[in-house]
Amino acid sequence: MRYAAVLGEALVDLLETPTDTGQIYRSAIGGAPLNVAVGVRRLGGAAHFIGALSDDLWGDRIAAFLTDNGVETRGVRRVTAASTLALTTFAGPEPQFRFYGAPASYAQLRTTDLDPALLAGAAVLYTGSISLLAQPILDAARHAWARPGPLRVLDPNVRPALLPDRAAVVHLRDLIEHFAATADLVKLSEADAAVLYDGASAAQAATRLRTIGAAAVVVTLGSRGAWLDAYDETTSIAAPAVTAIDATGAGDSVMAALISRLLDTGVPDAAAGWRDDIRFALHVAGLVCERPGGAAAMPTRAEVRQRWGMVVPNSGDLRRTRTARR
Repeated sequence: MRYAAVLGEALVDLLETPTDTGQIYRSAIGGAPLNVAVGVRRLGGAAHFIGALSDDLWGDRIAAFLTDNGVETRGVRRVTAASTLALTTFAGPEPQFRFYGAPASYAQLRTTDLDPALLAGAAVLYTGSISLLAQPILDAARHAWARPGPLRVLDPNVRPALLPDRAAVVHLRDLIEHFAATADLVKLSEADAAVLYDGASAAQAATRLRTIGAAAVVVTLGSRGAWLDAYDETTSIAAPAVTAIDATGAGDSVMAALISRLLDTGVPDAAAGWRDDIRFALHVAGLVCERPGGAAAMPTRAEVRQRWGMVVPNSGDLRRTRTARR
């Protein structure tokens, strides 16, 4: 079976939740790569999670959550560092994050922990998020990325709280561009683009990433949908109208949906195929926004169909390639 290898962090989200007596913090299993792996699996794809989990109670719960959701965990390393906590607050259209725990449990994945056979068998390799700011997991990600074979997909998932100054932003941008230069797909948010490229628009950031080598770039625009730059086309794709209650994990669900399509039918051979896949992904994200956020909000394909009708493209709708560019 074709599967996605998802490399990155898993952690514990503490989600700010208003009550009659004040704010409380609701715990939830999260981390962008974990969300993506669960999202892929719920949409019918196969996913392996590659990362480090603490040997504490929360690490046990995260491992069980992955297994209960059908995500394979043979690429997981257990470590003694306490599980990383992400305090999540809401003061605008996107959640804000602060991370607690040193050393970071998720960062303890080493290059020597990688399973060569698992990577060699993957149809899609995903990496990105805050793992790119920590060692030794960054070296592990670089090593996996350099291996030939799978389609390479990247999500910067920028967290400004981890970028204390201009030098840190420039460092992250250089890292992102290192991976993006050989990526088959880069997905980022409008907010990511503005941080990485000094207030640049979605179109400007996408142009930059395409210029350095990314084959396709998708920039999510919140309720306005997404921007696509692929092949010889740049265009915006509208999102469905929803009454959002929590946007946590919405961007991760877009990535999960796009990966699920890559697993189903490979890389589109024209921009029209990307447009169809993005429309599907935005409907998945719309459903996520209608639920309490995080990995638990990731929908199944049947739930997407029930909510939106037949928005899931059929595998034979478009002629597709099934290999990476290289």
